[in-house]
Amino acid sequence: MNAPPETEPDSAQRLDLWLYYARLAKTRALCARFIESGKVRLNGQRLRKAHTRVRPGDVLVFPAPHGRPGERAVHVWRVRTLTTRRGPAAEARLTYEVVEENEGESLEKRA
Repeated sequence: MNAPPETEPDSAQRLDLWLYYARLAKTRALCARFIESGKVRLNGQRLRKAHTRVRPGDVLVFPAPHGRPGERAVHVWRVRTLTTRRGPAAEARLTYEVVEENEGESLEKRA
């Protein structure tokens, strides 16, 4: 398995595009609509604009798309890398890390 292509560490990418590449939704338009609904937080700030820039190290908090028994109701992801394409799911998972339960709870309370 190859790592996703990375961009410069100080660069940024549109959040709707990054979520699409991370395979959160099937289309970029759905990602944009999800952000514009106000359900996504970036570093504790509620977002309403799909063109908001995301950088490695940023923390995203958003509701889980499908509530499954025993699963967290909220996802907390830390952006690891930016990528230039929508690859297979295994590659997409390399672009973020799931924040641990305890760390995520404190982030949710601040948000």
